[in-house]
Amino acid sequence: MTAAITLKVDGATRALTLDDPDMPLLYALRDELGLNNPRFGCGLGQCGACTVHLDGVAVRSCITPVSAVGRADITTLAGLGTEAHPHPLQTAFVAEQAAFCGYCLNGWLMTAAALLKQNPHPSEAEIRDGLSGLKCRCGAHMAMLRAVRRVATA
Repeated sequence: MTAAITLKVDGATRALTLDDPDMPLLYALRDELGLNNPRFGCGLGQCGACTVHLDGVAVRSCITPVSAVGRADITTLAGLGTEAHPHPLQTAFVAEQAAFCGYCLNGWLMTAAALLKQNPHPSEAEIRDGLSGLKCRCGAHMAMLRAVRRVATA
């Protein structure tokens, strides 16, 4: 069943015609709109590489059907900050050299941004709890945690 869908992504309204309105939001963002983040990781909502914000709340786009988005504002990593005005987390990740391969960064940055929006000064335990479930195969966890702490204590 073909459906006309309108998504608001990073402040821009985008019209799509989808054969399957229940397709994962990740596929619509990457395959239909050509966005190169979020990333496909596990496809099961377990690794976090696909994380986007829906009205400021971090969600795993690989398990979120497009039909469930409604009129929510979708923010991807590209909409989190700009090169001229990066989000404080983006600046902190650079300062802490918190990227080795970089594949998982989308999930870490988007999840941390939602956490800090909800709780601007989380404790160490709250940071670790808020970022639990994110996967990083190359071992940059500690640098990423330092970057989040840097913003949380600023």
